[in-house]
Parts: sequence; C-alpha cells; structure tokens
Amino acid sequence: QVQLVESGGGLVQPGGSLRLSCAASGRIFRFNVMGWYRQAPGKQRELVAAITSGGSTNYTDSVKGRFTISRDNAKNTVYLQMNSLKPEDTAVYYCYGDIKETIWRRGDYWGQGTQVTVSS
Repeated sequence: QVQLVESGGGLVQPGGSLRLSCAASGRIFRFNVMGWYRQAPGKQRELVAAITSGGSTNYTDSVKGRFTISRDNAKNTVYLQMNSLKPEDTAVYYCYGDIKETIWRRGDYWGQGTQVTVSS
C-alpha cells in the first residue's frame, strides 16, 4: 500500500508564496504521473499541475507562470511552488499519484488534502 502525505498549506496574503510537499511512502516501484488537484468550496476538483515519470509537466491555464511542479525521486517527494498567489487560488489542495507498486500492479492514490487560503 502507498501513502501520500501533504504539507505546506496555510494562510498567505495575495501576492505571497507557498510551497506544498507530497511525500510518498510504502511499496513503490515507479511513479507514472504525480499531480496536484484543488477543490474550492462549491466547485469541482480540478487538476492544477502534473509531472510525468519523464519529467514533462502540465499546468492549468490559470496557474501558468506562477506555479511550478517538481519532484525529488530520491525522497519520493513532489512539490508545488506557488508564487503570486491570488484569492481565487484558495482551495484544498490534494496530491495525486499514479504509482506502480510492482512491475505488474498500479494504483491511483490521493493525499488527505491541505488547505491553502489566500486572503488579506
């Protein structure tokens, strides 16, 4: 079984920065895709950013140029650096992993979520 644990959320003023971390533990053979989703009150969960095993990244339009997804394979950790934060970035952020536990078995895994609030 694989566990994803997020950290780094909090309250920040508009224009500020936060860095989210997602540490994966358990039986991990390889990461396929890792990503960050967010869900604001009354809205559907949306993909914010993703990174493939090859290092390719993808961002939703509203965060391009402000957010950066990266990973540290040695630490089994994925990061989301968020700069120039806006009130509309306020949401619960979830880490997602498409992870192979063995060469034959893969699964979809989610973290518990971390709150990000952008407010003055």
